[in-house]
Amino acid sequence: MSESSAGAVAGDVMAVAAATAPGWRRAGVAGAAIGVLAAGAAAGVAVERLTVGRGMRKKARLALDATGPYGSLRGTPGRAVADDGTELYYEVDEVEPAQPEDRTGSDGNRRRRLFGRKAPAPVTVVFSHGYCLGQDSWHFQRAALRGLVRAVYWDQRSHGRSERGRAQADGVAVGIDQLGRDLKAVIDAAAPEGRIVLVGHSMGGMTMMALADQYPALIRDRVAAVAFVGTSSGKLGEVNFGLPVAGVRAVRRVLPGVLRALGTQAELVEKGRRATADLFAGLIKRYSFSSRDVDPAVARFAERLIESTPIDVVAEFYPAFTEHDKSGALPAFRDVPVLILAGEKDLVTPSSHSEAIADVLPEAELILVPDAGHLVMLEHPETVTDRLADLLVRGGAVAAANVGEHGSTAQQPGR
Repeated sequence: MSESSAGAVAGDVMAVAAATAPGWRRAGVAGAAIGVLAAGAAAGVAVERLTVGRGMRKKARLALDATGPYGSLRGTPGRAVADDGTELYYEVDEVEPAQPEDRTGSDGNRRRRLFGRKAPAPVTVVFSHGYCLGQDSWHFQRAALRGLVRAVYWDQRSHGRSERGRAQADGVAVGIDQLGRDLKAVIDAAAPEGRIVLVGHSMGGMTMMALADQYPALIRDRVAAVAFVGTSSGKLGEVNFGLPVAGVRAVRRVLPGVLRALGTQAELVEKGRRATADLFAGLIKRYSFSSRDVDPAVARFAERLIESTPIDVVAEFYPAFTEHDKSGALPAFRDVPVLILAGEKDLVTPSSHSEAIADVLPEAELILVPDAGHLVMLEHPETVTDRLADLLVRGGAVAAANVGEHGSTAQQPGR
């Protein structure tokens, strides 16, 4: 990003902040400055968006929101209670009776991965989502596996439909260990018996590591297989987010303090977020995807997921990542099939972090997906679902598998 491009973006952001309420001006300018630093190479995308009429952009977002049923899948709801009393929302998709014939789409192409008869022992697949996301981030995998395996999808505390962390409301910092205990509460409520498969993206993978660190007997006695998607076992404080050295240093120095300040003025900050929605849409796309041809409706779906996370939640979770170090918990997974999958161009949890996990788990299957960013399960859903399905077979969750297609995020003609 050139200095002139950064200056142009900064000017646009500052102008938006200055045009809003006086109270927002102080917090908004600081937040916008951080946004500019974080933008990096996304600045060009943001500037291009800012050249389009605001009314036209709003209409386009509404049209994209109505495109496709992304995030519309629902299961049987339930609630688990964490050790601090926080209610954690989850949904269960049960197994449908096995069908002898292939299920095909109207065009004759197989639309989902089909499994054989359900394995004799009950197995539940538990999906844990990432930071600033929710259970709906697994939309494509859920659609492909729906009715074929028993699956639990849950919202981490303060995310999605789960309750705001009660301990955090009392000023207690949230940590990855707390998330591990939350996952244990969900398992106890939604899958108290039988074997389980753990699948986690980003923060969700860290949550699984924290579970293993605190409950090694659970991993030993009940876990049949594990999938780490775009995650890290530690050293996240060294990630450069694709920025030049000077930008990284500036972000690391001021971002924690700025987030704390913004978290205390949540209502004003949310107004500023809406005012600068187009700039931050460019940032979200930059740090979520790598492919140029991602379906705009999928990109907008990712925006909605991230935008739904309040700024005070963003602020209170952020410090946990620099403190996260669970490499010592990874050996607990050595005796089960493990899938480690990441986008080669992930700027948030770089693929080198997945390789580091594989160094500790040499028997694991390591898949680095070309032309994929942090939200690889939305960007390349077929690849992720294929590898997950094979893992479920290796873990004994299903008896057999036939490979097929389900969904695509490539931009469709005429869309």
